Amino acid sequence: MDSAVKTAPTRQETAVFLIAALAAIYAISQFLRNSIGVIANDLARELSLSATQTGLLSSAFFFAFAAVQIPVGIAIDRYGPRNTMLVTAALTVVSTILFALAPSASALIAARALMGLGCSTFLMAPLVIFARRFPPVRFAGHASMHMGLANIGTLSATAPLAVSAAYLGWRTSFLAVAGLTAVIALVLVWAVPKDEPKTEGRENLREAFRGVARAIKVRSFWPVFFVHLTTYGCFASVVGLWGGPWLTDVHGADLESRGNILLIGAGSQIAGLLTWGVLDRYWGSYKRLVLLAGSATALLLIGLVVLPLGLTSATIWFGLFGFCVAYTPVLMAHGKTLFPPEIMGRGITLMNIGTMGGAFLSQSVTGMLIDLVGRSEAGGYSPEGYRLVFATLAAWLLLSLCFYLRAIDSHPARYASKA
Repeated sequence: MDSAVKTAPTRQETAVFLIAALAAIYAISQFLRNSIGVIANDLARELSLSATQTGLLSSAFFFAFAAVQIPVGIAIDRYGPRNTMLVTAALTVVSTILFALAPSASALIAARALMGLGCSTFLMAPLVIFARRFPPVRFAGHASMHMGLANIGTLSATAPLAVSAAYLGWRTSFLAVAGLTAVIALVLVWAVPKDEPKTEGRENLREAFRGVARAIKVRSFWPVFFVHLTTYGCFASVVGLWGGPWLTDVHGADLESRGNILLIGAGSQIAGLLTWGVLDRYWGSYKRLVLLAGSATALLLIGLVVLPLGLTSATIWFGLFGFCVAYTPVLMAHGKTLFPPEIMGRGITLMNIGTMGGAFLSQSVTGMLIDLVGRSEAGGYSPEGYRLVFATLAAWLLLSLCFYLRAIDSHPARYASKA
C-alpha cells in the first residue's frame, strides 16, 4: 500500500528561502530610499520645493536611518535580529501610509524620517543572521545575493514608479507599497527562524554601550568606515536623487525617459553587486577590489564634469556607474571581519552609520550646492550646479580611498594561506 511521504526541505532549500524572504523586506527599503529621484521634479512643482528642500526630503530617510544604528546594533545583539526586524517592519508600514497621505512638505519630510527608522534593520539584521548561520568564507557571497535581489526595489523606484506615478499618482503608489510591506512582514514571521535565547547573562545598557566603544577602537575601523561614508552616498545622490533632474534639466528627458535611464543604472548595480561579491572569494582580497571599483567610480564622476555627454552616452554612463559603485558587499564583508562575534551586531551597524549617514550628508550638501549656483534661464537647475555636485562627490570618494590604503586586508583567504 503506497503512502505519501512528506519530506523536510533540505538545508540548501531552507537557506535559499531564508535569503529570498530577507531580500524581499530589504527591497522595500531600497525602493523607499531611492524613490524620490524619479518623482523629484513633480514633488518640487506640486509643493514648490527648492533644491535644498528636495535634498532634505530625500536625505531625511538616511539621517533617521543612520541616527538609530547604534541602538539598532544593541537591540540586535540583546533581543535578536528577527525580533528587532519585525518591530521596525510595522513602523515601515505606518510611515509609508503617512507619506502617501501627507498634506504638506513638512509632513512628507517627517514621514520620510519615520521610513528611515522603519527600514533601519533591513540590512543589518539579515547580515547578522547570515554571519551566525553560515561559514565566514560565504558571507560576502550571501551578502551580495541579499543586496542584489533586494535591488529589485531600486529597479522598482525607476521606470516602474514613473509609470505608476503617471497613471495612478504617487500617493496611490505608496499606499500600494505599504500594503506589500505588510504582506512581506507576515511572511518573515514564518520564514525567519526564531532568535536563539542567550545562554549567558544579558548585558546591561552600560555594558552594551561599552561594546560600541570597543567596536570603534578595533584596528582599521576608521579607514573602512570612511569608505562606507562616501561610497553609497555617491549612488544615492546620483541615481537616487539628482540623476533624474539632471537628465531633465540638462538633456530634456521626460518622466518616462528618465525613469528608463535610471532603470539601467539600477539594473547594472544589481549585476555589480552579484559580481563584486563573488570576485572577493577568487581574488582573496577585500582591499584590491574596493580600490579598483572605487577608483573607477570616481573616474566616471569626473567624466561627467569634464566630458560633454549627450543623452545616449549619458545612458551608457549610468550603466557603467551602477556597476562600478556596487562594491558595497565587499566593503561590508571587510568591515564584518574586524569585529569579534559578541559585538558583531554593533560593529556592522556602526559601519552602516557611515553608509547611511554619508548618503544624508551627500544629498543635503549637494542640494545646497545646486541652490548656491542657481537656476538656468530655462527655469531648471543650472548645468554648472550639477557639475559642482559630481566633482564634489568624486573628490569625497577619492579622499576616503586614500585613507583606506591604511586598512589591514582581513580576508579569510589570506589567513588560510598562512596556516
